[in-house]
Amino acid sequence: MANIKSAKKRVKVNQKKAANNKARNSALKTAIKKANAAIENNAEDKEVVVKEAIKKIDQAASHNLIHKNCASRKKSNLANKLNKA
Repeated sequence: MANIKSAKKRVKVNQKKAANNKARNSALKTAIKKANAAIENNAEDKEVVVKEAIKKIDQAASHNLIHKNCASRKKSNLANKLNKA
């Protein structure tokens, strides 16, 4: 464990940020899975679910959880699947 006050604070801050990142990542993955499931099952609200997933992807990219190109690729894949369905 750290002895210096600022190092102790960094440990606390890093733990809090890691928890937030983990929660956001989990929410992102869940939203993408729900969107893919809605597209595959041809659900009536699939457009709404995909729109929510795209919103989560944009939020993750803005918080630097994923790279902007990765976000763009994920959104494109969802849109293509939706258009084919």
